[in-house]
Amino acid sequence: MNYFKDLFKNIDRALLILPLIFAVISILMMMSTSYADGSLISRTVVIQTVAYILGFSIVIIMATKDYIIFQDIEKLVYIGSVLFLLTPYIPGLGVEQYGAHSWINLGVTTIQPSEFVKITFILLMADYLRKNRDDLYNFKGVVKAFIYGAPFIGIVVLDDLGSALVYIVIWIVMVFYAGIDYVLFAKCAGLSALAVPVIYNFMDEYQKERVTAFLHPENLSIEANYQVYMAKVAAGSGGLFGEGLFQGTHKEFLPVNNSDFIFSVIVEEMGFVGGAAVISLYVFLIHTLIKVSRKSRDLYGSLLVIGVLGMFMFQIFENIGMTMGLMPVTGITLPFLSYGGSAILSNMIALGLVINVAIKNRGVVF
Repeated sequence: MNYFKDLFKNIDRALLILPLIFAVISILMMMSTSYADGSLISRTVVIQTVAYILGFSIVIIMATKDYIIFQDIEKLVYIGSVLFLLTPYIPGLGVEQYGAHSWINLGVTTIQPSEFVKITFILLMADYLRKNRDDLYNFKGVVKAFIYGAPFIGIVVLDDLGSALVYIVIWIVMVFYAGIDYVLFAKCAGLSALAVPVIYNFMDEYQKERVTAFLHPENLSIEANYQVYMAKVAAGSGGLFGEGLFQGTHKEFLPVNNSDFIFSVIVEEMGFVGGAAVISLYVFLIHTLIKVSRKSRDLYGSLLVIGVLGMFMFQIFENIGMTMGLMPVTGITLPFLSYGGSAILSNMIALGLVINVAIKNRGVVF
């Protein structure tokens, strides 16, 4: 008992309080988006609540384990992660949801492997960069680092461009932090930009439509533009203080209002003040992650936190940006707030890794 007491004394309180606040906001928003059907306690509310309970349980377990143990099973984690990403393509197991064939049906619920593999991808890249940091000063070393992560990006991009972008950003942020030569990074970025037209030709029609919508925001006949238009209308109707919890009138016209466009629902019901408060919470979370990374006692731990930071930052920026028409619609969820058991569990596991690093920073022996 004293061990656990001493252990949790060394946890940064912000890393425990922030997810609790997010959990309350998220579950309230799930109730709100279900309220139009006449019931506060819907399936989405139950799943979100259970996901958070499981998530906090996982965080407690992860807080008692040294993150270094993942280095000993790198090959097993790599192979297992790639195979797990392929499970949605198994006939009878994989199902299509939200336009992506990236889910597996477990009977009572569905899960999205790519959400969980984001975490193992961060673990694997951190270990690889820890061992091959000096190679990042030459082009060959950067190519090798990309090849190491390419199977994950390649499998995910087949059917879920939004998730693939998250993986790419994680890779870029971690390689950049590990110490890639800036001039070499600029050259690699330039070469990658040249590949964009080629990649576009291999995109699905709905993905091309989203790009077209972003380039022509005035054309409301394009579905993605209509979604963004309704998101703006919902957010704009909230004014300064919002229409009140459960009182939003435009949210029912929003597609996937409990996930992709949850931020618009928040602003409609809680106003500009509520939206600003949520963004402030995210800024505080990012600040805390940066602080933990800087204090890390080893490169591996620091890279783990930076990978999580890159994942959260991009998803926050992309999701809120697309509700405002500043970013293309991609289906990327808003961390800790959007509906989805897989997403919530993935977010909590990522936070558990950060907490583990933060505990070790304070000299705790596992």
